[in-house]
Amino acid sequence: MDKIQKLTAHIAKERQHLLEHHLYKKIRHIDDLRKFTERHVYAVWDFMSLLKALQIKLTCVSVPWFASAFPTTRHLINEIVLAEESDLYLDGRRLSHFEMYLDAMQDMGASTTGVTSFIADLQITGSLENTLHHSLIDKQIQEFLKFTFETIQTGEPHKIAAAFTFGREDLIPDMFMSILGEIQQNFPETDLRKLLYYFNRHIELDGNEHGPLALKMVAELAGNDPTKWQEMADVAKEALRKRVMLWDAIACGIDNDLDFLP
Repeated sequence: MDKIQKLTAHIAKERQHLLEHHLYKKIRHIDDLRKFTERHVYAVWDFMSLLKALQIKLTCVSVPWFASAFPTTRHLINEIVLAEESDLYLDGRRLSHFEMYLDAMQDMGASTTGVTSFIADLQITGSLENTLHHSLIDKQIQEFLKFTFETIQTGEPHKIAAAFTFGREDLIPDMFMSILGEIQQNFPETDLRKLLYYFNRHIELDGNEHGPLALKMVAELAGNDPTKWQEMADVAKEALRKRVMLWDAIACGIDNDLDFLP
């Protein structure tokens, strides 16, 4: 068994918990889907900070320029940044995937006030901790965000890469495609083309290109260092646990018919 297989085995229980989470069965109505996106959007947003942290660490984004030590990995990161930050939208515009998600939310009647207000406050304060302290965001969602930025603040590329590669479950979009298809069939008056496009792009990019390359990235960053492999395994496990907490918060919001207006 190679090192990647051992790491995958180490996080198998958490992955399975995530894949079998009861949230999926709760999204059966357009209102459920709106509540889901109003909470899930925070994970769409903070993913970009993980990616940018890797770009800073593994490519050269300063002047004067110097070639980084990881040519294969810097190619992967630049490829993902290109797609995530300026992908081709279904209407021909170039948008980040986060902007696509916001547009899809607005199109289906979900509120974007929570996340846009949060980002506006964060731009003013410059402090995630202070912004979260004064927000009404669900505590479990706050914990999800805090873990992301605590991982980034370690400044250790292999840990950030572990959260990026294993903590952002690439099987989730496949699951939601079937859920979205069912909702679209049951509620044809609601146009979900934009959200379907978002998930389709992730399936296409993550499955065919980014997923396999991301595994090469973590292998290159850890090399033959057993300490780094163990640290990556620990980060990956905790990242999946935090994703389960996020799913718990979303499921609770749907069960209790809560509007999400931080």
